[in-house]
Amino acid sequence: MKALKWLDDNLEETILILLLICMACIMGAQVVARYALNRSISWSEELTQYMFVWATFISISYCVKKRISIKIEQFINILPERGKTGLRLFRHTIVLVFCVIMLPYSWMYVRQAIDLQARSAAMGLPMYFVQSAPLVGFILLTIRVAEAWWREFKNLRRKEAKEA
Repeated sequence: MKALKWLDDNLEETILILLLICMACIMGAQVVARYALNRSISWSEELTQYMFVWATFISISYCVKKRISIKIEQFINILPERGKTGLRLFRHTIVLVFCVIMLPYSWMYVRQAIDLQARSAAMGLPMYFVQSAPLVGFILLTIRVAEAWWREFKNLRRKEAKEA
């Protein structure tokens, strides 16, 4: 149970930190190789691009988990507390519906890469590793938005109970 709690608290952040460290090291090595050794690491840019794609999709669920997303706060702040919670529930519902729509398409995208057996140009990496990023990202986003939805729903119920 502790392992699940740790994963819930730290999964996205740990992956993002590792990706950022790896990207910085690879690009640093590429700069040193190019300018100091007059050589180039052929696969470095390709790998960092793929890592960046993964980081982008994972960061979406991280932002939802940490409640750091683009919002129109001026509009939300003029609403009463119950209205704020209701608007957040509505927003989470829209994102959940979007995720449910996107999950099958993400899976079809990965299946297509598996069926085609495509490989990356410089590294020969199976492209389904790269093209799995949207699927994993939408799975994580669905989990995080469902958690946020449930948190707001409980908050709304608590407010209704206090008013009654």
